[in-house]
Amino acid sequence: MIKFGTGGWRAIIGDEFTKENIQILARAMCDKMKSEGVSKEGIVIGYDKRFLSKETMQWIACVFAKEGIESFLVNKSAPTPLIMYYVQTHELHYGMMVTASHNPAIYNGIKIFTYGGRDADEEQTADIEEFIRNVTDIPVEAMDYEEGLKAGLIHEIYPLNDYIDAVLASVDVEKIKKAGLKVALDPMYGVSETSLKTILLTMRCDVETIHDRHDTLFGGKLPAPNETTLRELKAHVLNYNFDIGIATDGDADRIGIIDDKGNFLHPNDILSLLYYYLVKYKGFKGDCVRNICTTHLLDEIAKDFGFKCHEVPVGFKHISAKMNQVDAIIGGESSGGMAVKGHIRGKDGIYAAALIIEMLAVTGKKLSEIMEGIKKEYGAMALVERDYRFSEEKKALIKKQLLEDKELPNLPFETEKISYLDGLKVYFKNGGWISVRFSGTEPLLRIFSEMKTKEDAECIAKTFEDFLSL
Repeated sequence: MIKFGTGGWRAIIGDEFTKENIQILARAMCDKMKSEGVSKEGIVIGYDKRFLSKETMQWIACVFAKEGIESFLVNKSAPTPLIMYYVQTHELHYGMMVTASHNPAIYNGIKIFTYGGRDADEEQTADIEEFIRNVTDIPVEAMDYEEGLKAGLIHEIYPLNDYIDAVLASVDVEKIKKAGLKVALDPMYGVSETSLKTILLTMRCDVETIHDRHDTLFGGKLPAPNETTLRELKAHVLNYNFDIGIATDGDADRIGIIDDKGNFLHPNDILSLLYYYLVKYKGFKGDCVRNICTTHLLDEIAKDFGFKCHEVPVGFKHISAKMNQVDAIIGGESSGGMAVKGHIRGKDGIYAAALIIEMLAVTGKKLSEIMEGIKKEYGAMALVERDYRFSEEKKALIKKQLLEDKELPNLPFETEKISYLDGLKVYFKNGGWISVRFSGTEPLLRIFSEMKTKEDAECIAKTFEDFLSL
């Protein structure tokens, strides 16, 4: 019942996300750590503001305590990047975060991080699933939580200051202080409010926050920063003349931006902005990495500076691995996650926000002005994204038609190449592309199409929609 997707294990609370399954996973992790001879160093565990997240963290710790393994629990709701940072700086082999990230409120989940603060890759998660299958003594035995504390097997910690200091040390705080920027912040009822607001105030930004209370239902919306969910942030930026609006998803590893004119900046734009800024203004030298559903504008920017953009399947573990392999300076995805060389090796919406604030201070330009300049220099691209729900029968039909029989519709543009690296991706000679794949975190079929005009992007998306009878 416990299967890892592109972003850890996620399941509906009370369905597959149960105390029994949670503790089975915990026991499997204990067995894995013992088999690898790393159990003596212990494990760090954090949690977000979702329903049952704190209790889940404690249930996991009780299993570790029973197995004689120390756990270090971040005793307040915390950003996912903090856990990754702790794993990296304390040279632990494993860390766990209780979160379902940007999924609907009925979900919860667990992310696992490995040595260096990376997302567990496919090899690691497959190994964990094998250990899960070997857990036969169910229900799993666990120590009482208070007993674990007294025995010194469970430790409550709060290392947020160290993480905040690391972010501040990586940007030009003095330059930002002089800029006097006005920032509207939307943590989307998630965990970034304390850390990101502290960082912004330390840099002497004028900050106002919306949606900062604890709400396990996320105000009735997805805790995902997109054009629809950030309408209130957009209004706040325009009504009160803010320089920028910043939002993070439920566990703060993804970012959303509203510019000074009230425009929603797609994560593709944010990633392009940051890569351009790192190379042109901060003097970074190196390639970039993106997944198959992320803008090819990055390819053009990389090529212009004499570097290369590498393409990988969806799932940040692939981005992290490729960044490490080619020593890339930035990697990211169209859903808002990005990582930068020199910081943690996973996505961090808080750090990305600090870099964007630095970019405004260093360039002395409005965000809209910088983005317009990049599009003028490299050409604008239009992205269309569509999600479709389906029955199991329909999923089987689509898989057979698209991925097994490899059937294609009559395409309105000349094809350059076709890839089945992750689902289907068709590359067109005009520089556009379309990706059709099943989500690894939700029961959805996702279509992404990027072309030079929105009309062409919608046209090719509609072609596949009709072909698959969606």
